[in-house]
This record gives sequence, C-alpha cells and structure tokens, in this order.
Amino acid sequence: MKNAVKGVLLSGLVLPGLGQIVLKSYKRGATLILVVLGAIGAIVIRAAGQALAILEKIESEGGPVDEETITQAVNQAASSGDQLLYTLSFLLIAICWVIGMVDAYLTGIKADRQPQP
Repeated sequence: MKNAVKGVLLSGLVLPGLGQIVLKSYKRGATLILVVLGAIGAIVIRAAGQALAILEKIESEGGPVDEETITQAVNQAASSGDQLLYTLSFLLIAICWVIGMVDAYLTGIKADRQPQP
C-alpha cells in the first residue's frame, strides 16, 4: 500500500495524527493527537460534571426518577457557555481531522517519490 493512502486512512479512520506518526512526521502527528485528545477530554470532563450536577439535583428533590424528571433537569442545566465549549471542541476536532488527512496525504506523496534504498 502506498504511503499516501496508508497515512490518509490512519489519520481519517483511526485518529488524526496517526498517519503522520507512521510516516515519521512525529512532531506534527503528536501535535494533532494531543489537540484532539485535549478537545475530547474537555468534552468528557464537562459532560461528566453536568451529569453529576443533574444527578445531585434529582436526588435532592426526591420523588420518582422518570424520563420527564431527567429531561427537565437536563434542560435546566444546559447553558450557552456549555454549548459554546461543545461547539468549539467539535469544530477543533473536525479541523484537526481534515488537516491530519491532507497533511498525511501530502507527506505520503513525498515519501512515495523518494527513491527506495
């Protein structure tokens, strides 16, 4: 399999930056991986915090825990700041994914053009 195809598939289907790592562009690959993992971490930490806050609110109110109670608690807990964090994090991940695939393709083409020893 050609390096360009291998790099694009790894960066596009597995993890942005993995194609660069395989193609020996370690700094670019590590940077992309760290940015994507940081954005995913921010999403997970904020979502877990929201879930715990909702759970505490439902427990403090007592009464039955049903779908309607959970839905109301979630709607009250959602804020515009949270939406902005999620939107920016997902946008950052998407941008890194595109950059990772394009860069892996271009790096792979350069590697394919170099003479093999």
